[in-house]
Order: sequence, then structure tokens, then C-alpha cells
Amino acid sequence: MRLSACVAFTGVEVVCSPNPSAEIKAGYTSDLLSDVIGHCPEDSVLITVQNHKNTVAVCTLVGAAAILVTHNREIPSDMLEAATTEQVSILRTPLDQFHATCLIANVLNSSTE
Repeated sequence: MRLSACVAFTGVEVVCSPNPSAEIKAGYTSDLLSDVIGHCPEDSVLITVQNHKNTVAVCTLVGAAAILVTHNREIPSDMLEAATTEQVSILRTPLDQFHATCLIANVLNSSTE
């Protein structure tokens, strides 16, 4: 599923989307960046509360296409700059990690049925 379609179906806020046609194949939820490095699949949306530029660096390392920041946390300017440079989209939602994960899972599962 394209990131733009995932956004349209979920209604999450797009903070920056340097590559709206990126393919999304999975979601991964974690707030521990070392866990993300070890387990996050490529072409995924990382669902997290981590709102700093290191999150972008980790997504670049693992090949994740987007970060969905939960609890409507503010996105600092250095994170936005890094995301734009690295072509990692940043999305935001007022939902907590559990409900955001369910939302992404439902959309991705319905696109494969």
C-alpha cells in the first residue's frame, strides 16, 4: 500500500511527507530504538512516542518509510529537517501506541484481503 493511501484511510496528520508514494508493507511499534534496529521490517511505519532526530536515523538504517508519532507529540525542527533530508515521512496522531498500531494494522490487513 502506498503511504498516501495509508494516510487517507487512517486520517493521521501528515507532518512531512517527502515520499508519499513510498510502499508500506508493515507496521512496527516500539519506543526502544535498539529494538527497532533489531526488528523493524523494511518499508514499514514505525509507531512510537520518540520524537527526535535519532528516530529518523534509525528508520533510515532499517529502511522504514515513515514514523507515526503518537500522543500528538510536537515534532522538533531538527527532526523535520532530518526526515526531509533522509526521505522519511513523519505522521502524527492523538492516539496512544496501542490504538495507533491497531489502526495501521487494520488498514494494512484490509489492503491485502
